[in-house]
Amino acid sequence: MSDEELWTLFPILLTEHQENWKDLYIQEEEQLRTFVGESIFRIRHIGSTAVKGLIAKPTIDILLEIKEDTDTEAFIRKIESIGYIYTYQPGKPAPHMMFMKGYTPQGFKGQAYHLHVRYAGDWDEPIFCHYLQLHPEVARKYGELKVELKKRYEHDRDAYTESKTEFITSIVQLARKR
Repeated sequence: MSDEELWTLFPILLTEHQENWKDLYIQEEEQLRTFVGESIFRIRHIGSTAVKGLIAKPTIDILLEIKEDTDTEAFIRKIESIGYIYTYQPGKPAPHMMFMKGYTPQGFKGQAYHLHVRYAGDWDEPIFCHYLQLHPEVARKYGELKVELKKRYEHDRDAYTESKTEFITSIVQLARKR
């Protein structure tokens, strides 16, 4: 399937914050701990669904930091056994792994999850998320940016994501100074 076909099948969807996102994260975290707990260094709910009041794609983003001695091949098999699809990330060093759940050839099915797997010490995503949680006015501006970008890139996830990078990077740099 081409990128264009994928983007048509899985357009950018934005929705108001849902109170159940935290509970959905907790349930998924418990399942991940059951299947790969021995590999987990730290696990966190990240992304817009972790920020109360922020408009978001209704996809739960999870950052799972793994120990450096993790057998990544066995890890991938275990994650796939609970319904995740491994998506190879060319150009990103191991163990930058990405898994998705809730995606089917017919479109979204059930709750969608993005599982971002890194070695311990990847802080940018949690720093950004935490800053938005502490600064609602910045979260509001980020939400406005996302709405504007959705209008432009509803069927181009790469462009949508790339267009948020400058804002995210500036906030992470600001947060690191504080």
